[in-house]
Amino acid sequence: MAHHQLDALDEKILKLIINNARMPFLEVARKCNVSGAAIHQRIQKLTNLEVIKGSEFIIDNAKVGYETCAYIGLFLKSPDQFPSVTEALKEIPEVVECHYTTGQYDLFIKIYAKNNQHLLNIIHTKLQPLGLARTESLISFKEVFKKQIPIDIEENDSIE
Repeated sequence: MAHHQLDALDEKILKLIINNARMPFLEVARKCNVSGAAIHQRIQKLTNLEVIKGSEFIIDNAKVGYETCAYIGLFLKSPDQFPSVTEALKEIPEVVECHYTTGQYDLFIKIYAKNNQHLLNIIHTKLQPLGLARTESLISFKEVFKKQIPIDIEENDSIE
């Protein structure tokens, strides 16, 4: 995967919009001391380079009925299952993340369920039919924090 060199303006823009994706371009421009058109062009460039992959609204899962968050390590019976299992996992709405990993698991997924019984049902009716050797689950009691990776900005280039 290519690493893109970002200049100081790119970094300032990213730091601002990471903290507030809904910040108007004109406000970003004002804080960066450039024109709104320049910000629009930079954000378009960063989007085309896939440095920025979109913006999103963040839903409180518990408030919409999904109170159980679990991380599940998946053990495949055979390495040739990776493509079919990952494609099948994409079709399970409760699976929100999937990672290839080192260590004991072949895949590691994050899943949201309405409750523990619903989680058990997902494991039995949606995951086990994928032909897994076995699974190992960890239930999250509470997300303590979640953040984006910081954008490196020199201390003397701090944003007001």
